Amino acid sequence: MLRMASEAGMVLVTKYGVASATPEWLERFAALVAAAEREACAKVCDDIAGGAYWEGADLAAAAIRARGES
Repeated sequence: MLRMASEAGMVLVTKYGVASATPEWLERFAALVAAAEREACAKVCDDIAGGAYWEGADLAAAAIRARGES
């Protein structure tokens, strides 16, 4: 999460200062978190498809990844 916060543009807070989050920063951070969660879910589907446990798992993985493209 700290990496994503930094990537979204947040300045890390020290014991000497407090940072406030702008709406723009919150949107960037939320998008990064959502993308990471989508990819984690798609990887589970990839693992299932690789083990031939469920027909269509590869399609599910592709559909999950496509959600981030709209």
